[in-house]
Amino acid sequence: MISLPSPLRRSSASRAASRPATVARRPRKALCFVPLALTWSHSGVLHRVTHWPDVQFERLYGTEWIALAPSAESLATAAKTLTAADWQPYLEFVPTAVREFMAQFSFARLEALQVAARCPALLAELTETPALTAFVSAHVELRGTAAPRWSEINAVHERNGIFGLMEWLGLPATRATLAILKNVVQPNLPRRFLEPLRSMLWEPKALTTLQKSPSLNDRQLSHYLHALAA
Repeated sequence: MISLPSPLRRSSASRAASRPATVARRPRKALCFVPLALTWSHSGVLHRVTHWPDVQFERLYGTEWIALAPSAESLATAAKTLTAADWQPYLEFVPTAVREFMAQFSFARLEALQVAARCPALLAELTETPALTAFVSAHVELRGTAAPRWSEINAVHERNGIFGLMEWLGLPATRATLAILKNVVQPNLPRRFLEPLRSMLWEPKALTTLQKSPSLNDRQLSHYLHALAA
């Protein structure tokens, strides 16, 4: 005996056949925010530094961005040009510790950024003695090399610590020197101060004078440097 489908079953089957096929929806992709480069113009040519942690300095040649070691002049132009509003979106992608370190530098912020990116192991010690950052940043001029020596700086620091690095920079590798640099109020040391200040720190008489100052600002340093040169 053949069993016929019940009316209820036939009705359910008809409704199922009449429904449109369900299309599986793909999950929406989350929005991805691309970190911004920081851009400025120097001598009529666009320069930029790419986002953290790459921190690559580049110059526009035609339609191509070419990597280069930034000149002191280019960095000075950037310091005069870039505003807090320019920096804000860039700093959103920078780690908090680096951002707090850079906040100590109003003028030489790009130099601080470069040192933090190239020598991350130095960050804690440079945060304690931010004035030393200027010497690290200007090591090419201070040592008379043709190109930056970031890997060498890292190797010297790893092997001999902060005092080994100070010796490498041509500074007296002593606690007295470190204490004086910690007393510098404005870590944005002008580059023109670095060579004469380094020389002054080797003079016992000048060293004694500097040790007596619990805080050293640019005006005081300029006075001492001129007195030494006289």
